Amino acid sequence: MPLRVTFLGTAGAVPTTNRNPSGIHVAREGEELLFDAGEGTQRQMMRFGTGFSISHLFVTHLHGDHVLGIPGLLQTMDFNDREEPLAVHTPYGTRRQLKGLVNALGNRPSFPVRINEVGDGDVAYRADEFEVRAFGTDHDTQSVGYALVEDDRKGRFDREHAEELGVPVGPKFSKLHNGEPVELKDGTVVEPEQVVGEPRPGRSLVYTGDTRPTVATIEAADEPDLLIHDATFAEDRADRAAKTAHSTAQQAAEIANRAGADRLALMHISSRYAGHTGDHLAEARDVFDSEVIVPEDGDVIELEYVDADET
Repeated sequence: MPLRVTFLGTAGAVPTTNRNPSGIHVAREGEELLFDAGEGTQRQMMRFGTGFSISHLFVTHLHGDHVLGIPGLLQTMDFNDREEPLAVHTPYGTRRQLKGLVNALGNRPSFPVRINEVGDGDVAYRADEFEVRAFGTDHDTQSVGYALVEDDRKGRFDREHAEELGVPVGPKFSKLHNGEPVELKDGTVVEPEQVVGEPRPGRSLVYTGDTRPTVATIEAADEPDLLIHDATFAEDRADRAAKTAHSTAQQAAEIANRAGADRLALMHISSRYAGHTGDHLAEARDVFDSEVIVPEDGDVIELEYVDADET
C-alpha cells in the first residue's frame, strides 16, 4: 500500500483564500498521523476526506499557524465520542503551553490526550514497521522537525533457486524468508542467504516545519523519498528569511540535494506570493535535479516502494 501524504495547509504565517495554515496528514497501512494543526485544520480534514482517526499528532513548534487548530479538532473528536487515546508530541519545554491549548475550551477531552516532549534525535513514536524521529531545527522558538522512516524490508525470496536446492514447497520457505536455516531430509542445511536477497529499503519522508537550513535536516533520513521543507520566501526575500528564521526555495533545494531526496515539496509559502509561486519553482529547479512541487491545499502524494513494480 502507498504511503499517502495529504497537504491540508500550505500557507505561511498568514493564510490566504487558497492556502490554510500548516497541516499534513499521513496515512500508512491503516494508521493515520497528523503533522501540525494550524487554524481550520479540522475543516480541511473534512474537505479532503482524511477523517479524524489520527493516533498521533506531531507538533513542530507552538506558533499559532501550526497549533491553533488543536482545540477545535479535539472538541470535534469529543463530540464524535472518541475513546481512543491521542498522543501529541511537542518540543522540549512546551508541554505546559500545549496542555493549555488542549484545555483551552475549559473542559478536558473525554478521551486520553498524552503529551510527549521530544528533542533532537529522539524517537517520538515507534511502531511495528516504522518510527517517527524528531530532529533539531533552527527557528526563533523551541522547534523540531520529524522524519518518518520505515524499517528495511526482507530481501526478495528466490523460490526457483530454493526448489533447485531441494527445499519442499511449504513452511520451510517461510522459515528461510524469516532468516532461519532449514534442514532437508538428506541432512543438507540450506542457509537463508542462499535464497534470500539483500534487505530492501522502506520509504521515508522528512518534514521540517519552520526553519533555517540545517545539517540536522540532511541527516534526518538517508535519501528520503520526500522532503517537505520550509520555503517561505523566494530569493528576493533571502534577507527576510534569515531574519525570521525561515528558508528560501533555493535553500530548501540545496538541502534536498545534500540529503539525496527523491522529491522536494516546498511548504509554508508567504502570503506575499499569493498564487504566484513560479519563482519558487524556478529557483528550486535550478539547484535540484529531481522533482520539485509547490503543493496546493488538498494535493496528495503517494509514496510507493522503489521496487513496487517488481512485487
